Amino acid sequence: MLQIFIRFLSLGLISFGGPAAHIGYFRQTFVKELAWLDEKKYASLVALSQFIPGPGSSQIGFAIGYHKGGLLGGLMAFLGFTLPSFLLLFLFAVTSYQWFDYPLVQGIIHGLKLLAVVVVTDAVWSMFNQFCKRPPAILIMLLSFSLVLLFPSIWIQFCLLVLAAIVGRYWLSSIPETLASTTPRINLNYFWLSLFTLLFAGSIFAISENVFIQQPSLLKLFGQFYQVGSMVFGGGHVVLPLLQSSVGNSISNDQFLTGYALAQAIPGPMFTLAAYLGAQIWVTQPLVGALVATLAIFLPGFLLMLVALKSWHTLIASPGITSVIAGVNAAVVGFLLSALYHPIFTSAVIDNIDMVLVVIGFGLFKIIKPNVFFLVLSFGVAGGVFA
Repeated sequence: MLQIFIRFLSLGLISFGGPAAHIGYFRQTFVKELAWLDEKKYASLVALSQFIPGPGSSQIGFAIGYHKGGLLGGLMAFLGFTLPSFLLLFLFAVTSYQWFDYPLVQGIIHGLKLLAVVVVTDAVWSMFNQFCKRPPAILIMLLSFSLVLLFPSIWIQFCLLVLAAIVGRYWLSSIPETLASTTPRINLNYFWLSLFTLLFAGSIFAISENVFIQQPSLLKLFGQFYQVGSMVFGGGHVVLPLLQSSVGNSISNDQFLTGYALAQAIPGPMFTLAAYLGAQIWVTQPLVGALVATLAIFLPGFLLMLVALKSWHTLIASPGITSVIAGVNAAVVGFLLSALYHPIFTSAVIDNIDMVLVVIGFGLFKIIKPNVFFLVLSFGVAGGVFA
């Protein structure tokens, strides 16, 4: 177990670049160097992580740890990979009041917000090209974008995900129904599925103001982040619109985008943004808030991974599941596009200089694909210079 923890801790210290880069780090370390699993098994885990909600790269890491050392191995993998980014974002959250008043620091943070515009724009561009190739998918994307922008609510997003799944099932299937009916029966782990469902149902009550006399509560905080973790397909930047809808009323747009900008500048999973937000929301005991929010947002993805791990090959081969996910992914593109406009673009781009930096940065990002260190440094310096 110690070996699993140390291996993932070492990766958590250097894993810059987001989920795609994390997948590359995992493959190099656990397939090529350590041979804990073969290429075929690893590719299947990557595919499965894209089919279920949750933090994609962290789910793969959890599954590798589970493959090596059972449930405890999965937990050690999660702890090792997440600990560095959790600690950094927690420290940023509890010390930010000491240095955010300096103009230079504000300028650097503003530069990182502009980097967020570039990165999320690239994510929307790439996901649109990947998931919105057919007319029904484009219509789902446009409807999702419009409704989320007009009626920002996590429940609107949840309803849109359900609608997108139904539309995808019947209009985005690429396999004839006669072939689909021959697909082997999917066997799931119903213990973990029941636990996931019970916690999700509990989260609905936890965030209801009519249930608890005293608001806010840690149960509400847990429920908010658990719901977000239950509905995020694709991980990474996709978590932004759901988090904004869920906890946006508890903190300011500036706090939210500052946390996201800082999460861009450190290694590890994007979902540890929850540590920053939890500490900012639960100011009386920031460490407790950070722990509750972080555990809540990661937990549903890991539970669903345990549900499907033993039947991953059958699940991925199911035409019905494939078409449902196609619809959900199209809706997710709309969610992310709405978050790109508000709050990311509207809060970060405030003058012509900002717009020039974003356009040039996006052009360079697409043409030369610079290292993440270079991007963070460049936008941080630019923000400081123009502060």
